[in-house]
Amino acid sequence: MAVRKIVHVDMDAFYASVEQRDDPALRGKPVVVAWRGNRSVVCASSYEARRFGIRSAMPALRAERLCPDAIFIPPDFVRYRAVSRQTRDIFGRYTDLIEPLSLDEAYLDVTENKCGLPTATKVASAIRKSIRDELNLTASAGVAPNKFLAKIASDWRKPDGLFVIQPEDIDTFLPPLPVERLPGVGKVTAERLANLGIKTVGDLRAMELVTVEEHFGRHGHRLHELAFGIDDNEVIPDRPTKSISAEDTFERDIPLEATEDAIRRLAEKVWNASRKETRIPRTVVLKLKTAEFRILTRSLTPAEPVSSCEELTGIALSLRERVSLARTQRFRLIGVGLHNFRDPDDTLPQPILFD
Repeated sequence: MAVRKIVHVDMDAFYASVEQRDDPALRGKPVVVAWRGNRSVVCASSYEARRFGIRSAMPALRAERLCPDAIFIPPDFVRYRAVSRQTRDIFGRYTDLIEPLSLDEAYLDVTENKCGLPTATKVASAIRKSIRDELNLTASAGVAPNKFLAKIASDWRKPDGLFVIQPEDIDTFLPPLPVERLPGVGKVTAERLANLGIKTVGDLRAMELVTVEEHFGRHGHRLHELAFGIDDNEVIPDRPTKSISAEDTFERDIPLEATEDAIRRLAEKVWNASRKETRIPRTVVLKLKTAEFRILTRSLTPAEPVSSCEELTGIALSLRERVSLARTQRFRLIGVGLHNFRDPDDTLPQPILFD
């Protein structure tokens, strides 16, 4: 089988960089993209803010303590999506095999490219130049023979960097890396590996596959493959949507009966987002998180697909009535979602076979 040529493109501090690009007064300043408030978390931070230890998903209050002079900007996802589409258009000049992971990163299979460039490295360089010249933003890119390695490579020289892992370099590049660099190795798995004396990818390579599987089951087989740089996952363009949802965290915990306005607002947001899909959602989901961080979900799959925002809102409100907790219970978060997307043909009524 021919060696694939995969590029992973990752926009640098995307949301914050868009804000700095569009407002020159923010350039060179510690910018934090987040709503202010006790429950808010950081969506993104500029590299100037990261020097203070501010990172995505950090509570906004902590970010403010780390850098009192940080400039907080509420996120503008409509604008970020528009810029993301522009980057996607640039990718499309080189390949149709594009697999977005989020608004700011994507895999590209450039084993064959539309422009006839001789190497994947030249394709990645051309893409980064176009992003800089046309969008006035920077992107980092990784080039490798598979998705796993390309993603590691894109992070290697951030920001505004390009790193290439050639097939013949895998056996020298991977072994010294901390085992945490492998996908699926979080804190718990890393601790279990450390208890077995495995701290680097090289340590994992040295362990027999049967031993790794004894301790980690099927996941152990995957870890062992990754340690040797094996990843056969293809770049899959336009993965079908499985769900669309929106959530809201309240400034203060509220009773269930006070959630109606939030449900209506979230239902409208989800409905509008679902209109961009060709596939049809079948299931409505209501999500609640109590003041004690307990998560509750209620769902309904109606006989016919939801046909309007009003119907979605009505179902979401009816699902709230199925939450049987004490009236004194308070909630910190609520979410509305559409799940179980199907192709239109799959939602048609079944024909009557017997009369």
